[in-house]
Amino acid sequence: MTNYPSNLSDGQWQVISKYFDSQRSRKYDLREIVNAILYIVKTGCQWRMLPKDFAPWQLVYYYFNTWKRQEFFEVIQESLVQKTRVKQGKKEQPRVGIIDAQSVKSTLVGSESRGFDAGKRIKGIKRHIIVDTLGMILAVVIQGASVQDRDGATEVISKLCETWNGVIKIFADNGYRGALIDKVKKMFKIVFEVIKRSELHIFKVLPKRWIVERTFAWIDTNRRTAKNYERFNSTSVAIVHLSAIRIMLNRF
Repeated sequence: MTNYPSNLSDGQWQVISKYFDSQRSRKYDLREIVNAILYIVKTGCQWRMLPKDFAPWQLVYYYFNTWKRQEFFEVIQESLVQKTRVKQGKKEQPRVGIIDAQSVKSTLVGSESRGFDAGKRIKGIKRHIIVDTLGMILAVVIQGASVQDRDGATEVISKLCETWNGVIKIFADNGYRGALIDKVKKMFKIVFEVIKRSELHIFKVLPKRWIVERTFAWIDTNRRTAKNYERFNSTSVAIVHLSAIRIMLNRF
């Protein structure tokens, strides 16, 4: 089999292999299936155009769809976030999050959520994420691009609290100002701090805000996330989780 740059190294596979049922005898090794899925994420090719030296695309898609429905990628990502944080000398459970949204163009494939972001002139979806201070994704939801950041924030914060209930403070940009601050404190017992831009027309790196922007840049290094090619929101979420998994595995 060709050694594609997107393939997992022996060390990377060792990190995540325990999450897979590798004991059963199969015609195609699960590591080969995972490599095929990561190839799709990195190159952005269609499932039917998967190179022939991988397992048949129908089988690869079957595994992807099964794991997606089981939220399996999310489980792996959560575990890797904890491992990455410990490796960086931090506690497993984050206390601070940074929230932001990214509008992404959709293709001709009709996606489940679709809208028009008038500010950025983008027709498509919005990836709403919360990251920790290392830039590791803690929660992600997919919304229509027409959804205002302050209106969509509650959904992603609710998703965050399902797993990371130790977060006590979230930083945000000026797009989240207003009644949302008190709403988050009342609903989730989380301090919501808006970092305002300087009124002066000078470039200034805003505290904490650059971290989530860097995460979006990391995600966009995968061609499958450069645009929204997916029909269902759950598939778009799974692709983001896989992108995050690739980022963290590169640290091991």
